[in-house]
Amino acid sequence: MTLTKSKYYFEALDNYPYSLPDCLEALNYALSYDPEDADSLCLMGRIYSEMLIDYEKAKLYFEEAMLCDVTNLNVPQYYIKCLLDNEDFHEAEKLIRYSLKIKGIDKSVIWLYRSLLSEKRGSLRNALKFLNEAEKYCFTSCSLDSIKGRKKFVKSKMPKKKQTKKNKETK
Repeated sequence: MTLTKSKYYFEALDNYPYSLPDCLEALNYALSYDPEDADSLCLMGRIYSEMLIDYEKAKLYFEEAMLCDVTNLNVPQYYIKCLLDNEDFHEAEKLIRYSLKIKGIDKSVIWLYRSLLSEKRGSLRNALKFLNEAEKYCFTSCSLDSIKGRKKFVKSKMPKKKQTKKNKETK
């Protein structure tokens, strides 16, 4: 039974996001074999969050996935993104704190989302602090480049320091 579910889950994953009808068909098969499969529930949550922009429905799937497997490494990052997009900042912060304790999770992604949370709350200084933390957990040049690009973007949003009268006079 697990092999069949895996086959359908991987078929759904292979079709996401390019062929949503095929993805949904395979995903429904996967969930009919195992309605408590965290990865399948997570993918369904992603469809509702990323494609259909129905965050409330997506949150239900992500919550169910977390209940089925609290140690799943895939669910938290997508669930956090959904919470941030829906402006559920308090819930996102709690899930970030929890996620950083999960052994094996990609901490650079979680710290990136912590930075995004600070940025959305208007604290660009904290956003930079959390991006510095994310850098420590980058183990590929691609992820490091992504974090550095994000840092550059956040810095560009920061207000420029005004020159004081004294500095202007000396110039």
